[in-house]
Amino acid sequence: MNFLAKNKIDSFRQTTRDLINNYFVYIRGKDLEINSISRNLVAVKMFYRFLLMEGYINEDITSLIEFPRMDKRLPHALSLREINLLLDEAKFKGNLGLRDQAILELLYATGMRVSELIYLKTDDINMENHMLRCLGKGSKERIIPFGNKAYQSLSLYLDKARQKLVKNPDEKTLFLNSRGERLSRQGVFYLVKLYAHKAGIGKKVTPHTLRHTLATHLIENGADLRSVQEMLGHSDISTTQIYTHVSRKWVSDEYYKAFPRT
Repeated sequence: MNFLAKNKIDSFRQTTRDLINNYFVYIRGKDLEINSISRNLVAVKMFYRFLLMEGYINEDITSLIEFPRMDKRLPHALSLREINLLLDEAKFKGNLGLRDQAILELLYATGMRVSELIYLKTDDINMENHMLRCLGKGSKERIIPFGNKAYQSLSLYLDKARQKLVKNPDEKTLFLNSRGERLSRQGVFYLVKLYAHKAGIGKKVTPHTLRHTLATHLIENGADLRSVQEMLGHSDISTTQIYTHVSRKWVSDEYYKAFPRT
């Protein structure tokens, strides 16, 4: 919508092939995963195909435009050393530092999607039982446990930082920005990237990387596949099975690092 507003486009009849090309360049320039970009561009193409089929246009101006293939590579996970460096980086640095540490610990401890994290409310957290409730894709509710490190970070944030960030006493959103508003998706992406850079991790790290990392570490340590599926909110276990391949690759890599006759 921002792109259309900037170009003063009110109707599909005003679009041209050049404009669509410019939009594709615009969306590729955003800090999105390749799969998100691809889905976005597919939606545009399907929209113009619909317009053509219904007779609203005489030519599909997206027909000759290529878009990136969906990424079928194995998900990228951080090593235990890297995740510890990342989680240690935000410790005890003011109200926002306490918030950021709680976010990083919770993302890794629960494997939540960033869209699930930003809509958490204080009522969704059961500190006594170390559990939280979140709404996933399709508004499916799930209950997720979290460990002691996440509990400690969350306790510090709730006791010392959140009350100083809150502007409206009726505000229930768990994670707030400096203006007392819900932290945005882009804000979470930014802080994960920032702390990964500060920790000296020389690779791209996103909130989804922490989700991949949790799943990989759980399976490496013998977690049941069905339990991991339920925790991550995967509707199809084949999605969870990807992480068994990641784990096997990790074992293979470690073997070839250590085996003396390679």
